[in-house]
Formats: sequence, C-alpha cells, structure tokens
Amino acid sequence: MQPLEGIRVLDLSRVLTGPFCSMILADLGAEVIKVEMPGTGDDTRTWGPPFLASESAYFLCLNRNKKSVVLDLKSEKERAVLLELAKKSDVFLENFSPGVTEKLGVDYENIRRVNPRIIYCSISGFGQTGPYRDRPAYDIVLQGMGGLMGITGEPDRPPVRIGVAITDIGAGMYAAIAILATLIVREKIERGQWIDISLLDGTISWMTYMAANYFATGKIPERMGSAHPTIVPYQCFETMDGKYLILAVGNDRLWKNFCRALNLEDLVDDPRFATNPKRVENRTQLIPRLNEIFLSKTRNDWLQILLREHVPCAPVYTMDEVFSDPQVLHRDMLVEMEHPTAGKIKQIGSPMKFSETPVRVEAPPPLLGQHTEYVLRNVLGYTDEDVRRFKEN
Repeated sequence: MQPLEGIRVLDLSRVLTGPFCSMILADLGAEVIKVEMPGTGDDTRTWGPPFLASESAYFLCLNRNKKSVVLDLKSEKERAVLLELAKKSDVFLENFSPGVTEKLGVDYENIRRVNPRIIYCSISGFGQTGPYRDRPAYDIVLQGMGGLMGITGEPDRPPVRIGVAITDIGAGMYAAIAILATLIVREKIERGQWIDISLLDGTISWMTYMAANYFATGKIPERMGSAHPTIVPYQCFETMDGKYLILAVGNDRLWKNFCRALNLEDLVDDPRFATNPKRVENRTQLIPRLNEIFLSKTRNDWLQILLREHVPCAPVYTMDEVFSDPQVLHRDMLVEMEHPTAGKIKQIGSPMKFSETPVRVEAPPPLLGQHTEYVLRNVLGYTDEDVRRFKEN
C-alpha cells in the first residue's frame, strides 16, 4: 500500500512547478495522468542539451511515475474526453497563465460542474488575483521580487540568483501540501475547492527570520555571502586546496569546542568573542583571522579536526561529490531505472521515508502519449471501436 493509493490526479501542468508537484503525488502512490498537447507535449521535452538518446534530461527529472495522454484541448471532442477524465479524478492540476483555462473551457467552474468533489489547484507566478495577476513570471523574477536575491550574494556586489529555480520548486511543494490538506477536508465537507498557489507568495513566506529582523528594527537586511546575520562564525571558508568548508558554530558551547579544535584557547574567554552577541558585534575582527587559519590545511584535514570536537561543519560539494557521498547513497537519494528509449537513467530519490507505506520510484518518465490508449480503455471504458475512432480523429 502507498499513502495516496486510489487517488487520481489529472495533470495539465508543464515545465517545472506543476510537474514537481505532481511527481511528489505520484511518488506517494497517486495515479497521475499527464495531459499533453499532440506533437510537442510538455515544453521541457525539447529543452536541451543534454539529451539521453532523444529524451531531455530536464523532462526526465520531473515526470517519473506518470502516465502520458495526448489531448488537443482546442478540439471540442478532445476537450470532452478531458471532462470525462475530470469526472473520474480527485485532483485537477494546472499552471497556465491566469485566464488561459477559461479560454480553453477547463477552468474551475467548468470542471466543478462535472465533478463537485474535484480539488482544482492552480499555480501561477503572482496568483489568480491582484494587480500583477497577468504579468509574465519566471523564477528569476520571483527570486527578485520575493526578497531572495536581495539577501543573496556578497556585500557590495550584484544580487545573486539561487542556482536552481527554487521559487518554482517551492510553489510545487506548497501545492502538494495544499492538495493533501484538501483531500482530508473533502472527507468532512463532501466537496472539493479551488487552490490558488502563487510563486511570489511562497517566496515571501520563506523570508521568516530575515523579515522578522526587519519588522523588529526597520533595518533592511544586507547581502552577506554565506555568513549569517545573527550567528558568528557561521559561513564558508576557503581551504588550502581551493575547496570550501562550511562552519556553523551555533552556540557558546560549540564556540569552546571550536577554539579547542583550532588551538585558539586564548579566544574562548576573550571579551570580544566569548558570547555570540559579542562575536556578531566583532565579526570584522574575528573572520579575517579565521580566513588565514583555514588556508593552512586542506578541506578534508579540517573536517577531521573539527568533527573530532563535534563542531558542526561540512564540505561545499560539487554535484559529483553529492552523488558519491556515502550518506546520500545509503538514503537511496540516487536511484536508477530503465527507460524505453534512453536506457538506464539516474534519478534523484524521494526524500520522504515511511515505515509502513514506502514511496515508489518505479515507472520511468513516459514517452509522449504513451498511455493514451491505456487510459481511454481502463479509465474511461472505451471499446476497441471507440479507440479506433479516437485515433482517426
């Protein structure tokens, strides 16, 4: 058994944020029917290089455990098929620009008419309401407007975008959380509802203590590189071999351990550094000294020294190091599966671990339209003749 076994998701989303959401639901056991336009399908099928055989690496990373059905939503007959699928589904997911679903006739009101219990989830850049509703939105736009880029980067240098499209991924996670909550609520109120997820809203919600500091002081947070505004030392340091080490001395007990590891006992009771507030106040005196010290040994040497004293530290990994780390491998965060055209492909494993209802990472990302006939027969009950006519159309 899996957590979402018996739940069917009709997924009209494409690119990143919606497919990330539906992949979470699929990993949890939901049947996800991915509806794609004929000929091209999800935009990311052509995003590359890199490609594995003819398959885009971008598409492959987001669409496992799903079934692909080809429907032309501009065709009245094929839109009718979609409505039939909506009748038999629990969740309807889309991430079109606001207004597009109304033009296609698959907006919440139309879907709710055929299935009052449907959970309809819309993901968009700025949400379904408000003065920015119709603005075009990309991840970098939302990283900027949501506050992330304003606090990311080195002092006195331009703002920096986080290296993955984190606002898309975050909105996909919020959408999954909201869908799960609404599945529970539906059992109590006997009807579905419309979920409106905005990338901007999600990004702002992450500002947490940075926003709290601003609310408390009125001072705008500054870009500090890898440093922390209220904990010192808590940042990256370069080592002798040009690699970087993360250090997180989160309290005064750890500070004593840290000083012992680096033979800096003279600093333990130094009034400038004895407490965290003092270290924050005097960071400009402490950090340059630590920079010099860390350049005297390799990253791995420092890791051994610091971990012996139970000081929180870690390497800054490159991608190859991430997926060869023994902890990552032990936790099944790298998995392999067979794809019909790309052969053996690697996937990031699921971070959700259950003792009784394990996540499945089994079915490879589908070929375009691979499951159209299967869904017509097994979900909608089409006969051989019905399928033949559909193919002709």
